[in-house]
Amino acid sequence: MSQPPAFVVVALSFLISPLFGQEPYRPPVVGRWDLTLTAGDGGGRKLPSWLEVQVSGNHVLVGRFVAVVGSARPISRLDFSHDTLRFAIPSQWESGDGDLRLEAVLARDTLSGAVTMPDGTRLPLVGVRAPSLHRVAPPRWGAPVRLFNGRDLTGWHAQAGESAWQVVGGVLTNTKAGANLQTDASYTDFKLHVEFRYPPAGNSGVYLRGRYEVQIEDSPGPEPVIGGLGAVYGFIVPNENAARRPGEWQTYDIELVGRLLTVVLNGHTVISVQSIPGPTGGALDSDEGLPGPIFLQGDHGPIEYRNIVLTPAR
Repeated sequence: MSQPPAFVVVALSFLISPLFGQEPYRPPVVGRWDLTLTAGDGGGRKLPSWLEVQVSGNHVLVGRFVAVVGSARPISRLDFSHDTLRFAIPSQWESGDGDLRLEAVLARDTLSGAVTMPDGTRLPLVGVRAPSLHRVAPPRWGAPVRLFNGRDLTGWHAQAGESAWQVVGGVLTNTKAGANLQTDASYTDFKLHVEFRYPPAGNSGVYLRGRYEVQIEDSPGPEPVIGGLGAVYGFIVPNENAARRPGEWQTYDIELVGRLLTVVLNGHTVISVQSIPGPTGGALDSDEGLPGPIFLQGDHGPIEYRNIVLTPAR
């Protein structure tokens, strides 16, 4: 067998040798970040947000971002140099026609800087690394708790805005777009059973720990979608569309342990032990390491709920 010419071997060695022994490109900003923005209205309101930074290939940073509202959107490229992270992405549900821009400095494992919204509003930010929420042992379940008593709103309170929630014939009913409704109590790991009914084009959602929305939406198409019934809004697509028709009662059986989520919709396991990356748009906060309430979305229109039962982990 003939040998390649010496000059070919030398040339190949120059091309290949830099790849061996080279440290992988992994700047310290890589990972998931729970962000808190401060509203620019002078009231100091804290607004939850989320960021993921990943390495693509040898030297490019890409990611995902969740603003105060809306779904996770891709970031095609981020720049990180001199301890400063920057990126720009198109607007989604925000007002204004500019890009959304983030600039933050990494120091002692904390991000600090600002997001400039598409309308030019500047929102200061602080970011901390998202906790893993890994559990070292399977949960031990406690006694089931009936969150809705079928008579009144005991154990619940409305969030900001005009509340349209009332109890009608034993059914927890939101009659029009208005305030969301949340439990007075907070929870960590749990199993949740809830029954719901929406009209045509109905839209609501069940927020777990007040941070992760399991979507409720009239989803008539044959294929499941990332924003449809059974999805974790913007993050996890259900493996099938198990929706019933509008006007029919439907069921969720949900288990959340750490980040690991299982969703059974109308008897079909549509999400099976998948990890939720971070808070979805509309979350109450981004403090993922803390317990949080259950809340029901009422700001999109009419929706009905009944038989809401939670089994907490002990």
